[in-house]
Parts: sequence; structure tokens; C-alpha cells
Amino acid sequence: MIELRMKVMAEQLDESRSRMWRLLRTTYVTVVAQIEQDLEQAGLPPLIWYSVLWTLERAPQQELRLHELADAVFLSRSNITRLIDRLEAAGLLCRKRCPMDRRGAYAAITPEGLAMRQRMWAIYAEGIATYLTDHLSDEEVKVLESVFERALVTAQTLTHPIKDQ
Repeated sequence: MIELRMKVMAEQLDESRSRMWRLLRTTYVTVVAQIEQDLEQAGLPPLIWYSVLWTLERAPQQELRLHELADAVFLSRSNITRLIDRLEAAGLLCRKRCPMDRRGAYAAITPEGLAMRQRMWAIYAEGIATYLTDHLSDEEVKVLESVFERALVTAQTLTHPIKDQ
């Protein structure tokens, strides 16, 4: 059923929408690659480190269970474990045991992690502006924000439908 629906939808995707999708993906990949290069040239860690640090900074008590962190930054549990190992070795976060579940662990951002996230943001924000937002009018930014919010809500609703209560 799902395969049939996807085949029908793919056939209905006109050239303009298909081109828009390719441009969106290509723009995203290109901008992120350039920002990654800028971070590396500045002697800073990769962008995924920023995502983890930003997510932890905004979490309650600035800590999250590892599986929650993995979900928030779109990584598998095995990949988040390896990444957490590197961030912990760099002193940017620490692991805490879960008092309710001895098998569970939290990742918590350290003061060094907070400082690193701020240093990275300076380069990241400059990259976002240089490679994307400086080339958009205020009106275009508002339109894109609205479009992406609507698309995200739609995708999340289709992925995780709300159950009847």
C-alpha cells in the first residue's frame, strides 16, 4: 500500500517541484560543507559537535539521556556513543549515570562545552549569513520560514500521526 502510494506520488511530482527539491538538497549540502571547512580552518571541531553542544545547552539541567540526544541530532545510538566519547575526551561534556536506571546514562555539557559552542557559533553564524541569508530579502526569509515550518509539521505528522484520544 505504501509503495503504491509513493509510486503514484513520485509520478505526480512535476519538474518544477523536482528541481526545487534538488536545489534545496544541493544548497543545504553545499552550505554545510562550506561551514564545515570554515570551522576546520578556524581550528574548531565539526558541525555535529555544535549540534550536540547546542542541544545539551538548551536541555533541562543542560543534560539528556543518550538516546534522547541521538534522536535530537539525528544520529544512531552507536554513532552518538562514539561521538560522546570524543566530546567527553575533549572535556566538552561528561556522562552521568541515571539514578533510576543503572544501565542508562546522561550526557551533560561542561563549562568548556558551553565556551566551545559559543566559539563555534561565531563561525557558524557567519557562514549561514555569508552563504545563504545575506542573499535573501527579509520577505524571502519570512516566506522560506513559513514554507519550511509547514513542510516540517506535515512530514512529522505523516511520520508520527497523532492518535485519537
